[in-house]
Amino acid sequence: MYEKEVEMMIKAAKTAQEWILKVYHTDFTVEIKSDDSPVTSADKGADKIIRDILSKAFPDYGFLTEESTDTPERLQKEFIFIVDPVDGTKEFVSRNGNFTTNIGLVKNHEVVAGVINIPLHDTVYFATKGGGSFRQKEGEAPVRIHVSDRHDHLRAVRSISFFNEKEKAIYDKHPELYESISPLGAAQKFCIIAEGEAEISYRCSGNTKEWDVCPGDLILTEAGGVMLVPPEMKPMTYNREDVYNRAGYVTANKAENIHY
Repeated sequence: MYEKEVEMMIKAAKTAQEWILKVYHTDFTVEIKSDDSPVTSADKGADKIIRDILSKAFPDYGFLTEESTDTPERLQKEFIFIVDPVDGTKEFVSRNGNFTTNIGLVKNHEVVAGVINIPLHDTVYFATKGGGSFRQKEGEAPVRIHVSDRHDHLRAVRSISFFNEKEKAIYDKHPELYESISPLGAAQKFCIIAEGEAEISYRCSGNTKEWDVCPGDLILTEAGGVMLVPPEMKPMTYNREDVYNRAGYVTANKAENIHY
């Protein structure tokens, strides 16, 4: 189910990759948006590429994207694409390679298909509801991925640019649980936990938005992991009027490893 959507989502992400990398290897300029976040021509151009491809393939589906004007019409749509053309723009600007393209498909507030592309790795992760999670490197067949079964010696991943004192305090409270705490940018944190190379990540701020997490949520859960919203530790819903993830979120290979 949703095979056609995923095929086109991957096509859109890979087509956008060409533009993103073209900009990445030039002396691009950086603008600052009203929310103090950076934006470049890579974000804007990739957003248009993705919207053009997906809107032609699925003209009845709505859109919520970081770089396009939000309109209330999307709230009435059964299906909606949620897009971050360049997740990790600060890392893009820093040229450290830690950025992704995120495309999620939501049906009635639930994510049902997700794609995360890592342009500099030429690798895409994707999942469908009930269909499992996969990693595909350029020129190779897709490989099904699954979370690790660790319950101690946990390998944590945290933000490069947005790691804060609340998150540090969580790790400091139970240092015996963690083998390592490594910085990693953008939605790659979902992918590395989903493929069993790390176990947990905390985000204790209200600054992320739906497009930062939507496809990663499904890729992780279809790989056997969890993404939960504190303090109730409930799953996240999507296509909300307020797109901010104001309570933050936790991602893990299993719920019992969460010590919030």
